[in-house]
Amino acid sequence: MERSLIPVPFYNQTNGNVSCSRDNIMKTIIFPILYSLLFLLGLSLNGLAAWVFFSIPSRSHFIIYLKNIVVADILMTFTFPFKILSDSNVASLSVRIFVCRVSSVLFYLTMYISIIFFGLISIDRCRKTLWPFVGTSPRRLTYRKVLSGAIWATLLALSFPNMILTSKAPASNYVKCSDLKTPFGLKWHEVVNYICQVIFWGNLVVVIVCYSLITKELYKSFKRSRGSDQGYTAGTSASQRKKKVRVNVFLVLAVFFICFVPFHFTRVPYTMTQTKGYMFDCRQKLIFFQVKESTLWLCSLNSLLDPLIYFFLCKSFRDSLFNILQLSPGRCRALQDSSDTTAGNNPVESHM
Repeated sequence: MERSLIPVPFYNQTNGNVSCSRDNIMKTIIFPILYSLLFLLGLSLNGLAAWVFFSIPSRSHFIIYLKNIVVADILMTFTFPFKILSDSNVASLSVRIFVCRVSSVLFYLTMYISIIFFGLISIDRCRKTLWPFVGTSPRRLTYRKVLSGAIWATLLALSFPNMILTSKAPASNYVKCSDLKTPFGLKWHEVVNYICQVIFWGNLVVVIVCYSLITKELYKSFKRSRGSDQGYTAGTSASQRKKKVRVNVFLVLAVFFICFVPFHFTRVPYTMTQTKGYMFDCRQKLIFFQVKESTLWLCSLNSLLDPLIYFFLCKSFRDSLFNILQLSPGRCRALQDSSDTTAGNNPVESHM
């Protein structure tokens, strides 16, 4: 799991070897500015989201999953300053080594944590739609908390070797992160890359299948209700609700396709340029690096989009936020009661 590179001279010919520079205006100026914006906005929005969610008891699978995503997003956001310093070439050698050994590994850890929990949220919303009267018991909540801990523990176990196996001393002030890895560290990095690909594509399939089933079930429900509607007003209301649900489904899928799909198309060939560099020439390595950095920023954008998803697609979160900030008049209904009550009627609209 690696995302940042320590700068290399443009053409450094030593013992017949030629190394390609990755320093250009995109890497040293534009991306640091973009990551700075993500850091400031993401820290504010995720801090607010954490304030809201962690004032709410974990009385549903949905809230448990969202709390894990909030934690992952906050941890991801804290890696951005190190990325900014390293890419802009103002960081010391020790900070750059820290980026390679720790912060970039933490970035990938939190990204795949988010991906997994979005898959679990999709399954939970699908279950609520297809079987709306199945309740939540304390035992099931305990299972979900244990599952959450197991997910964090498993990904930490996969990630930790990437930290300890990035242990080689730098030969100079200008080295790539892959140069700090031991031979076994390069192999482990490649294996973990393929595991992460399986995690992403598996969860993408889950999200698509679940929301397809949700849309199909809600369409049947609206079709039945439209047949029983009396008058123009009722029919219009049903049509508006149907349109809103479709938008909700699109927004959830859009986060996956915009933030994660481009990167996962480019990650395997980029990793091969690190672990099997002899197969690529200088120009190819530079192209894959630029594409990887661009799609990686889209992955980072997820930390900013998640709080917006909470607000626009989770009515309970919105009600609780307005109540905490005293922006909504009257008494705010209890979050969990609201979730359970509306889940059977329109789970996508009330929760997602």
